[in-house]
Amino acid sequence: MNKTWLVIKHEYWKQVKKKRFILAILSLPFFILLMVAIGFLSVIFQYNDSPVGYIDRSSLLDNPIEYKAEAPIGLMKPIEFIRYTDESEAESALQNNIIQALYVIDKNFIETSEIKVIANKAPDSSVNGEFYTFLKLNVLKDLPEEISSRLMEGASFEVKSTGEQTSANEDNVLVFILPFLVGFLFIMAVNFSGGYLLQSVVEEKENRTMEIMVTSISPTQLMTAKVIGNLSVGLTQLVVWILFGIIGIFSLFRIFPDLQSTKIDFSFLLLTIMVFIPAFVMIAAMMAALGATTTETKEAQQIAGIFTIPMVLPYWFMQVLIEKPNSPLSLFFSLFPFTAPVSLPMRAAFSTIPAWQIIITIALLIIFAIAALWFAGRAFRLGMLRYGKKLSLIEIFTQRP
Repeated sequence: MNKTWLVIKHEYWKQVKKKRFILAILSLPFFILLMVAIGFLSVIFQYNDSPVGYIDRSSLLDNPIEYKAEAPIGLMKPIEFIRYTDESEAESALQNNIIQALYVIDKNFIETSEIKVIANKAPDSSVNGEFYTFLKLNVLKDLPEEISSRLMEGASFEVKSTGEQTSANEDNVLVFILPFLVGFLFIMAVNFSGGYLLQSVVEEKENRTMEIMVTSISPTQLMTAKVIGNLSVGLTQLVVWILFGIIGIFSLFRIFPDLQSTKIDFSFLLLTIMVFIPAFVMIAAMMAALGATTTETKEAQQIAGIFTIPMVLPYWFMQVLIEKPNSPLSLFFSLFPFTAPVSLPMRAAFSTIPAWQIIITIALLIIFAIAALWFAGRAFRLGMLRYGKKLSLIEIFTQRP
């Protein structure tokens, strides 16, 4: 056990200390931060916080309730609404850039719903929306508070699949983003960590390090230690990305007030973790087995691309997974071990998955992970000292170690 732990420790620190790992672990947060910063700056540069003027010919705003439009970013100055009674005075304020736009409410607004907008430059659509909210707030002010509040808040639309018990709120942005994001992170982590493991096995075969190592530790222990060590590397990567993600989400909640109503379903995160861990072990072990059967690093890396194809396959059929989560194709993708890590969380975000499907999927992943470790250990024992000749699949199952 002590020898196994030493190999785990060696494999972990060997990968973590590499510049390539540090760049890989920081590149995704940096890229996301860069995209958020670009979006943030574009909003700042386009935002006009000048007041908005209005002339009310309908008498709906004779005694207006004080209202300030919400800024798209919480740190920005909100837009104020200024009342004018004289149109020439209002147009003069517009020409002198005291106000950014002038809204003239038609005398027969209740019948015509017409509002004339006068501006040197068309105001942003959010400004139009905020002015309409200001108008609606005052039109409804004489109604009972519970009715006016309900009308102001509007309806909360939910997306449901026929016959399902749960739903996705259209206002909850994370419900739509999270399943795609976690699947993407899983694919990246598997490719990085599995690639490290694959390269480590092939390199140790090429430089004959394997011959020395197997004199002091069994092939099964060595393979298990390598998988656990590189699994820890992948988990480190995921944890760092998740921490950056949490920091980013809380920062966005603080900056963008509209996102504060967003809720995170922790049962979804728990399901994702339960699926990801055995799937990660399974794919890492398969990559290690591939490294044991090939003779060159370049050749092994080219073949390793086979594992990526089934993982990205659910993205090609995501419309079916979302709109028809109980279809035969969705069920197959959720049960098939190589597509399940992406498919199951995607389905779970938009529908209720029967408990038996979740249990079968996790059980299959655990069984395949154990089988992959056994297969990798067998391939390792047969191929670790073979040079210049590839180990075939038939030999792995038929040849005695």
